[in-house]
This record gives sequence, structure tokens and C-alpha cells, in this order.
Amino acid sequence: MKLFVNHFRTLEKKSLYVMYGLVNKAVEDLIRTKFSDAVWEKVKELACVDAEMFVSMNAYDDDITYRLVGAASQVLGISPEAVLIEFGKYWVNYTAKEGYGSLLEMGGNSLPEFLKNLNALHIRVGMTYNNLKPPSFNCEELDEETLIVKYFSHRKGLAPLVIGLLHGLGDKFGVEVDITQTHHQETDQYDEFRVKHYAKHTVN
Repeated sequence: MKLFVNHFRTLEKKSLYVMYGLVNKAVEDLIRTKFSDAVWEKVKELACVDAEMFVSMNAYDDDITYRLVGAASQVLGISPEAVLIEFGKYWVNYTAKEGYGSLLEMGGNSLPEFLKNLNALHIRVGMTYNNLKPPSFNCEELDEETLIVKYFSHRKGLAPLVIGLLHGLGDKFGVEVDITQTHHQETDQYDEFRVKHYAKHTVN
């Protein structure tokens, strides 16, 4: 929580990076879908965002996205980390329905395969979004059910989003995931997660 707030205050002064409108549209869609249009309007007002709509291909300062997450946290009465986890889960299906389904399918047929191909997918996306500065991932398989995932990003405080993303990908590939964060960006310059993945139990 403290890291997120401190980074938010830094971004208020001057943002060095941009986030494409697709991300902000996904935040909006998440809140409108899971809560209501009225809640979204409250979030937008609290975040001091006056844009009537976000354009997917337009670049926006990072601080807009951070402000939206911070405002959603206050309006919904949950932590910023919880907002980011929910957003990470939502992002997988959202990008699929926004026209990136075929690209996601190219990523692989299993969770380990997809995570190993994430950097290549970001390179392909970067051919469309010229100013994209994506994170990078390193995925190592310890055994059939255990992955070590390292996340490198110039953006601070987004480890909860990665946790949500991993859960969302688990749903996509029909597996349960248990995630333990083993390294933290503020001390190790990267975030690392130990990911156990196994087939979902079915009820007969």
C-alpha cells in the first residue's frame, strides 16, 4: 500500500511513461461491468479524469491509470492491490474480446508455454503500439507443476496485477494456481513468483 501511494505521488509531479488507452478502457469496463455506471462516474470524478472516453490507440500518462486505481480503491473500499489483482484477472478476457484473441491463442496451449512466449507477444503488440514499453518476463519450470516467474518493469507497485494476470491465465487454461511472491521489486529490482499449477478438481 505504501509503495503504491508513494509512486502515485511521484507520478503526480511528472510522468515519464505512457499507458495506452486500451488499459484505461479495461479499467472502465471492469468497473462498469462488475459494479455500475454510477460507480465508474464516481471513480472518474475522484481521480480528476475528465475524459468522456479513452481511445485504445492513444497514449495517456501513466498517472491517469494510477489515479483511476487509487480512486477505485477509495470508492469500492478495498486496497489498491485488490483492485490490481481484479484487473489482472479481467485483462485476459478483456483483451480477447477486444480483438486480441487470435494473438493470445498464438501464445501457447498451456500456462507454462504461454508465459514463456509473453515477451514475444509483447514484441508483436509493439508493432502496433509504437511507444509501448512493456514489462519482461522470465519463466522457469522447476517441475511439472511448479514455475518460477520473474517480472521486470520500470513501473512500480504492479506485482498484484501480475498475480491477477496469473490467476486469469490459469482460468484460461483450466488450471488452479497457487502463487507465492518470493522477491520484491523494491529490494530486488524485480518481482518473482513461485507458481504451482494443477488441474482443476471437478465435481461429479
